[in-house]
Amino acid sequence: MFLDVAKIKIQAGNGGDGLASFHRTKLTMNGGPDGGNGGKGGDVYFVAKNDLSTLYSFKFKTKFKAGDGERGGKQLCAGKDGEDLYIAVPCGTVVKDAHTGKILADLTEENVPVKILRGGGGGRGNNFYATPTRQAPHFAQTGERTKMYEVILELKTIADVGLVGYPNVGKSTLLSTITNARPKIANYHFTTLTPNLGVVDYFGNNFVIADIPGLIEGASEGVGLGHEFLKHIERVRLIVHMIDISGFEGRDPYDDYVKINNELESYSKILSGLPQIVVLTKTDLLPQDVLSQKIEEFSSKVHETNKDLKIVPISAISNKGLDELKKEIWTKLEKLPKAKPMEVEQFELDARDKTSLEITVEDDGAFRISGGLIDNMIRGVVLDDMESFAYFQRRLKQDGILDKLHEAGAKDGDTVRIKEIEFILTD
Repeated sequence: MFLDVAKIKIQAGNGGDGLASFHRTKLTMNGGPDGGNGGKGGDVYFVAKNDLSTLYSFKFKTKFKAGDGERGGKQLCAGKDGEDLYIAVPCGTVVKDAHTGKILADLTEENVPVKILRGGGGGRGNNFYATPTRQAPHFAQTGERTKMYEVILELKTIADVGLVGYPNVGKSTLLSTITNARPKIANYHFTTLTPNLGVVDYFGNNFVIADIPGLIEGASEGVGLGHEFLKHIERVRLIVHMIDISGFEGRDPYDDYVKINNELESYSKILSGLPQIVVLTKTDLLPQDVLSQKIEEFSSKVHETNKDLKIVPISAISNKGLDELKKEIWTKLEKLPKAKPMEVEQFELDARDKTSLEITVEDDGAFRISGGLIDNMIRGVVLDDMESFAYFQRRLKQDGILDKLHEAGAKDGDTVRIKEIEFILTD
């Protein structure tokens, strides 16, 4: 089953806690602090793979989490870092933040990992807090905790050439004839329900062709199957516009040409501006004199507005015109620049605030201190340890938080709350 859009949840690993311990041996009963630091949490990466063609695996597994860092050990042993998580996706997958819609990564190169989330930092062991005046700290820092984020994966097929046209014009037949692809082929509309890719070898030069499910009028507005798959030709450099010249479907070939171009323009101005080659298919179904007349009528109408447009009649069944078509495609591709990855705005999904500070007055008159600065500071506080709490109070003064509290109107005897901590302000 083909799936080109998936929504998943990802989370980096939590940082390991630092350890509060003291050196103890048979010969040393009252050694100093030897608690090690906690390990760093694992990062989350996405990596593109050419052997994947769909996001179907994400239909069953939607939550992914990197490994947590381990707790610090005795004798200053650091905890082991958490294992990084690598999520494999097809080449051409775009990763977006589900909340803002911002693009986090465009994975066009195989086996090039892109970091999306970084793991939490490990906490400091109690050895870190030892000073000449505080020689036996009984507290350590907790590891940094991470959050779960929701991202959208959207697959946009990577190909040099995109085949477009109404259903049943012979796109799949052409692809199976000139490439190594084996798409499903049948004589009814919408045989192709998923984009098919094939590689053409033209005298040692390779290029990739994508067969896109048939478009119909209104496709750019969500009618039929076209709207769902138009995004798969956003990356192509050249469009091969296939027209059934036989008219056996009861449609006018020139009318088909105009309507499909209108759909491309409605969907994307960039897409409609790409170079085109028009391929007239099913030429084997008409007598030669009728075929010549139809080609002449179609060409004269098209060249009224685009005199340089190349028109190639073919029959994929009898292989007529296929060599000319491959030559024409390669000639144009040689002059066209490679498709560029989508522009990725510098946007950090898990940006961590360690500097903000906010002081508010609650309904009962108590002052609440919050913000990233406090969140980071509180990690190293143990409420039931007097030394730890004393260290916390010194940090409030050293970092200018008490000064800002006074500026906000706090006076001696007022109640101050930080997280679950509540104390009376005294100078």
